[in-house]
Amino acid sequence: MSYITRITNTEDMAFEVELNGHRFMIDADERVGGKDKGPRPKALLLSGLAGCTGMDVRSILGKMKMPFDSFSVEVDAETTDEHPIVYTRIMLRYIFTGQDLDRAKIQKAVKLSTEKYCGAHAMLGKAATIDYEIITN
Repeated sequence: MSYITRITNTEDMAFEVELNGHRFMIDADERVGGKDKGPRPKALLLSGLAGCTGMDVRSILGKMKMPFDSFSVEVDAETTDEHPIVYTRIMLRYIFTGQDLDRAKIQKAVKLSTEKYCGAHAMLGKAATIDYEIITN
């Protein structure tokens, strides 16, 4: 699979991103000349990680026929203080609500995603420690 992306500077630190026909803005923080017209590029790495593993887990649980009412993934990250500022520790929170949640199935799906299927996890895991927790309500 191939991904083609292009960014075009629109003003100051803002860029329009085109990724496989989808368009959105990225921008820098106001402290460095941005105007907050979009998310920061590095933070999008965390969104990509959440999306990658979230889609894996959703697909695996669908195959396991495990029902749930809602499912979300939250990501927190710690960074270095010095440049280049990089992520050093990432925490994934898999949050489920529902009546008949099977924690063993959820654990298996998360483990398969984080250890086998999620390419974003594999890449970011080479640069930062990635931990996770499962929250069921």
